[in-house]
Amino acid sequence: MDGVRIGIDLGGTKIEIIALDADGNVRLRHRVATPQGDYGGILDAIADLVAGAERELGGRATVGIGTPGAVSPATGLMKNSNSTCLNGQPLLDDLCERLRRPVRLANDADCFALSEASDGAAAGARSVFGVIVGTGTGAGIVHQGRLLHGVNAIAGEWGHNPLPWPRDEERPGPPCYCGRHGCIETWLSGPGLERQYRDAGGAALSAAAIDAAARDGEALAGAVMAAYVERMARALASVINLLDPEVIVLGGGIGNIECLYREVPAVWQPFVFSDRVDTRLVKPRHGDSSGVRGAAWLWTLGEAADVARETRLRR
Repeated sequence: MDGVRIGIDLGGTKIEIIALDADGNVRLRHRVATPQGDYGGILDAIADLVAGAERELGGRATVGIGTPGAVSPATGLMKNSNSTCLNGQPLLDDLCERLRRPVRLANDADCFALSEASDGAAAGARSVFGVIVGTGTGAGIVHQGRLLHGVNAIAGEWGHNPLPWPRDEERPGPPCYCGRHGCIETWLSGPGLERQYRDAGGAALSAAAIDAAARDGEALAGAVMAAYVERMARALASVINLLDPEVIVLGGGIGNIECLYREVPAVWQPFVFSDRVDTRLVKPRHGDSSGVRGAAWLWTLGEAADVARETRLRR
């Protein structure tokens, strides 16, 4: 069991557990439905998953958990989670008590970034910006293999900055649930793309269907996608100007739109304060599994082995 790490992805609709060995190979994977609006039920589900996994593995392991939102450094309670029953709860403390061991917890976008930086599409890069664009827009930052949390636990909250270099017709921008207007998330999320297509006179289509229509030659979809690409380029150029990452990994549902990897880098140059841009925009290697893998990677190999040894000594 030395070096075996358990990762858990606590999502709004499902809770997934994975166990990775020292080489990053999957030893097991299971998922259950997330108890809706039931904080106690979520704790029970996680404890049951870990207990079942360790029976199957034949020993105890480290546990890392990816969750929407973050632990507030000021209170130790959850904040900013769209699974609202978690907000205001001592999730980390409760999990440590239930599982009777140290637990590491990070934002789901942070886990995505860590996974892709550790053994994914950005493996070997010194600096990685991992973006999840789906129903929302979030990101994580990994520098020299370490996740950057930030003093306020909001490092990478890219989606709640205003769209850079806004044009007159983009002001003040769509309202955002955070209380402001024109946040990047309102423009680049899947629902944001769908809204722009409807506002331009199109039908109620999914983001994937809009992309398909554009590839099939529909003029309206093509124009909406061209505007989307240019806005994505502006938004990512602001990240390059600030962090200058080697690699940007684009995940989430929007990350399945193939044209973005070709067209966004072709457009972002004028917005980047450099004579050329060597940052690479890439697809995630692990796809939808990146979040749960990244939760397992919250523990390093040495730390995982140390905890396993300490557990055996206490028995």
